[in-house]
Amino acid sequence: MKILRDTMTVFSREATPALRDPVGLVFAMGQPLLFLLLFGSLLDDSWQWFVPGILVMMCLVGPMGAGHSLLIELTGGSMERMMVTPLNRTAMLVGRDLKESITLLVQAVLIVALAMTLGFRLHPAGVLAALLMLTVFGIGLSSLSFVLAIRSQPSGALFWVVTQTLMFPLTLLSGVLLPLEQGPAWLRAVGAVNPVSHIVDAQRALFSGRFDDMSVLYGGVVAVVVALVGLVVGTRAMRRGVTGA
Repeated sequence: MKILRDTMTVFSREATPALRDPVGLVFAMGQPLLFLLLFGSLLDDSWQWFVPGILVMMCLVGPMGAGHSLLIELTGGSMERMMVTPLNRTAMLVGRDLKESITLLVQAVLIVALAMTLGFRLHPAGVLAALLMLTVFGIGLSSLSFVLAIRSQPSGALFWVVTQTLMFPLTLLSGVLLPLEQGPAWLRAVGAVNPVSHIVDAQRALFSGRFDDMSVLYGGVVAVVVALVGLVVGTRAMRRGVTGA
């Protein structure tokens, strides 16, 4: 099928620079690794709680900032040249999402492998389900990030304002680093309406092998909704073109 061939073409184009410079992939994990090594060691026997939060943080930093690469192509004009090719517009989005998803998965596996040497207990089925949910959520975030990059033309300022404004509140008010249930009522209320909180809770349940926890259902619904919204809006933006209109 043409859309599959075009998707793999776009994926190959996006993934090749990363394969030529794998150090960049590890470098992008700098912040999560720093939190894992510095703060994780302070929490006695809490790796099952801390590691899933670190993975969600990594998902926010990576896919949410994925539009940066598209922004460079838009300002440089290479994306416009790509748009005049017969490549399927949906494939242009899905191929990029695929590259971001695989990058996220590789980074997550490296984090889990490192955490196991520090005392993290592996529940294989739960980890697989958690990574699947994280991938679905990441697809939605990266798609929305690409849309934001298109809408931020020509200066790109809007992209940085929105991502930086959203990223830190979403991260800090999701319980990634500290348990919100021990905070004041207003903090728990904010956390309850933060969609990332549901992803974090679901990840912790799955990484502990608790498939019957209701947070898994809520987190799964949030991940699927974000992915669907991202793909629909992203596909529509690609089909309209990258002029920012």
